[in-house]
Order: sequence, then C-alpha cells, then structure tokens
Amino acid sequence: MIMEAQAVSYRYRHQPVLQEVSFTLASGRFHALLGPNGAGKSTLFGLMTRLLALQQGDLLLGGRSLKRQPAAVMRHLGVVFQHNALDLDLSVMQNLMYHAALHGLSPGETRLRCGEELERQQLAEHTHIPVRQLNGGHRRRVEIARALLHRPALLLLDEPTAGLDLDSRAALNAHVRTLCQERRLTVLWATHLIEEIEAEDQVLILHRGRLLADEPGVALTRRYGGTSLTDTFHVLTREAA
Repeated sequence: MIMEAQAVSYRYRHQPVLQEVSFTLASGRFHALLGPNGAGKSTLFGLMTRLLALQQGDLLLGGRSLKRQPAAVMRHLGVVFQHNALDLDLSVMQNLMYHAALHGLSPGETRLRCGEELERQQLAEHTHIPVRQLNGGHRRRVEIARALLHRPALLLLDEPTAGLDLDSRAALNAHVRTLCQERRLTVLWATHLIEEIEAEDQVLILHRGRLLADEPGVALTRRYGGTSLTDTFHVLTREAA
C-alpha cells in the first residue's frame, strides 16, 4: 500500500460532494478512478493535492498524514491536472527547470533529470521549443515529465486526455502504463471514459460523492453479471441514482 484514504468527506457550503470515501492504492499499479462529470473526482484530487483543505477524514501517503505532515506527503506526489498548467510562452526546458527549482533540485541534478525525462517522454527534440507550439498530446507529455522530475512515488492524473484526439488519448494512456511497469510508479488516473480502462486495472467507481466499487475491472464485471465494464458501470450508477 502506498496511499490510503480514510473516510474522506467534503462539503461545498451545505452540499455534500464526497461522503466517507475510503480506499487504498497499491505500489506500482495503475488505478482508474471512474465517474461521470460531477461525481467528485476533481474535488478528491483537490484534497489530495492540498488545493482544498481536508474537512473530514485523512489521506496517508507511505504512512504519513496529509493533515499532520503535508510537506512530507507532497514531496512524494506528482500531479497532472485536467487543465493545462504550463507556461505557454516558456520553452519545454524552461518549464521543467522552473518546476525543479520549486522542489529544491540543484542545477546539475536538474539538467540531468530534465534530460532523462525528456528522453523518456520522447520530447528531446522539442527541448527549446515554446510550449505554445506543441500539440495537445506533446503538452501532456511535458506535464508528465515535469510531474516526475522530483521522482514521486505516486502520480495523479485528473482527466489527462481531455481535449486530445483519439490517437493521442490512446498513446498517452499506453505511455503512462509503461511508466508503471518500468518504474514501479503508482498511478491514479481519473476519467469518465470507460474505454481508457483495462480489465486488469483496479477500478474505483465514484458517483455522487460515494465510492461504489474498488476492485479489478474484470472481477467487478463478473460480480454484477455484466458483459462489460460499461454495463457494470451503468448498473451501479443507476442503482445509486
């Protein structure tokens, strides 16, 4: 286990958005957080990244509490947000160097890691190109490279394929899965697109702020007697409506 959510609840004014959400993320595994728009996925990510303050419950990363040891937790977290967070007027390398400086990496270590990540993301030839000139798929890869510079244990991706075409979506999904296999990186991939999920993925289904399921997709489908994860998702969310 690398991350544990313990009965996390959150309200906007008097409206409950998350209700006692609990789960664990296993080391080196691809986890899919599935839910329709408005399910609470972005709110959960906001809590995990401290964009929102925890109101009830706790999040533990490697046994460290986000409430009590926030800096220690954030050092081991990499994030790719739904909306592009790059400076479009800076080059690819400048975006990475700025992020590395925020994490306190030395200039020498920064150059080394930037080179490694750009090579791994197949972006070496784009090093000095302004981000504004990159297509959507390449921008996402820059964001992933940036998120991995400080070598986090957990990578969070909130609707990372939003705005990408079908081929770019598939390529990005496959790339992140390769990172899990080659680097034992733990991934939480939030999406409302069931086609981005594979049968063996650990699937967390969030609907109206409640966690309805947390098990491998193939086992989940078998449990509810469906022919596909799509069928199972519709059964679960219809029953919870």
